[in-house]
Amino acid sequence: MEDGYVVVIKPSARRVSRAVGEWVAESGRSREFDSKALARRWAKAAAPQGKTLWVQDAHPLDPSPADGYLLARRSRLRGNEPERPGEQAPLSTAAEDA
Repeated sequence: MEDGYVVVIKPSARRVSRAVGEWVAESGRSREFDSKALARRWAKAAAPQGKTLWVQDAHPLDPSPADGYLLARRSRLRGNEPERPGEQAPLSTAAEDA
C-alpha cells in the first residue's frame, strides 16, 4: 500500500486556475492524495479550458515532503512574453528556425 502522494502547488498553477488558488487560500500550498494517479486527475479537472496543469515528480534530493509539484504552462500567444524566474522556455520548432 502506498503512503500517499504529496503535491506542492507552485505559483504558476495558482495563477492559471481559480480552483487551485482557492485550494491554496483555504488549505495551504500542498495537498495529499492517495496516489499519483489521483493527483493527476485533480490537475486535469482543475485546469481551465485552454490551460495545462500537470503533476511532475519532485527532484529526489528535494528536502521537502513533496512527492511532486503541480505546475502550469503559461500561454505564449504573442510570442514576446519574457519567461519568469524558474520557468522554462519552450524549445523552438523547425518551422521557427527556418
